[in-house]
Amino acid sequence: MTAQEQTALLESLPPAEPAEEDFDLWIEAGRTEKNYWRDLWRYRELFYFLAWRDILVRYKQTVIGVAWALIRPFLTMLIFTFVFNRIARLSAPGAVPYALLVFAAMLPWQFFATALGESSNSLIGNANLISKVYFPRLIVPAGSVITSFVDFLIMLGLMAGMMVWYGFAPDWRLLTLPLFIAMAFGAALGAGLWLCALNVKYRDFRYIVPFIVQFGLYVSPVGFSSSVVPERWRMLYDLNPMVGVIDGFRWAMLGGESPLRSSTLLISTLIITALCLSGIWYFRQVEKTFADII
Repeated sequence: MTAQEQTALLESLPPAEPAEEDFDLWIEAGRTEKNYWRDLWRYRELFYFLAWRDILVRYKQTVIGVAWALIRPFLTMLIFTFVFNRIARLSAPGAVPYALLVFAAMLPWQFFATALGESSNSLIGNANLISKVYFPRLIVPAGSVITSFVDFLIMLGLMAGMMVWYGFAPDWRLLTLPLFIAMAFGAALGAGLWLCALNVKYRDFRYIVPFIVQFGLYVSPVGFSSSVVPERWRMLYDLNPMVGVIDGFRWAMLGGESPLRSSTLLISTLIITALCLSGIWYFRQVEKTFADII
């Protein structure tokens, strides 16, 4: 076949259909801003990679490995049960064992604390990647929150085992648990976005975050029930968004034995929503400067 015949044959062929996963790369001013959320989906494989990498290296070269995800909250539960129940003589509402009351609160709190610590340092830990390659930076702190959620699922299994041990069965309220899990996820993501963005410019926050976590542990109803808080302090107390999350977990998992105030749930929902929206807004405002100052 001559060259002219080959050219005529190629011209007669219909244009090839683009593959479903193919997309064009356009370089123009402002295009990145307009297609940011679409780019999050296009870079989903990087999201999976970063999250899976963090999961693999978290307990690497440790003697007991992933068991640390159980040992830390379990020991904290034992200490809080001894201090608040045995020494302070506080009791759980209804017929709930005090250990279950504490561990039901440890589930969302440990997830929030771990996610906050990991996400606040996530951009600094991936400085080489951020300074060399373009991708939506929101993937990095979000991946850290997902990694912390794996520890939460492991703890949830331990909670189920404890409930079987104590012979305590949940009721229909357990179906509402995904709602409170979403609230815990939102609180962790919103606070994590604020802190990781601030940590890039102000490295002081790497020292402030552990203090925030430690202080928050004692002002949140982890070792005690919210019912012991005097009524005159309830409004101020409810401004802590984790109060509604923790009370919601207890209400859902302990069959309603632990009370859940609708006002507390509403305030926590509003604060978490504002925290998420403002965190995303601030992160997007300063995201373009990360590669220059990190």
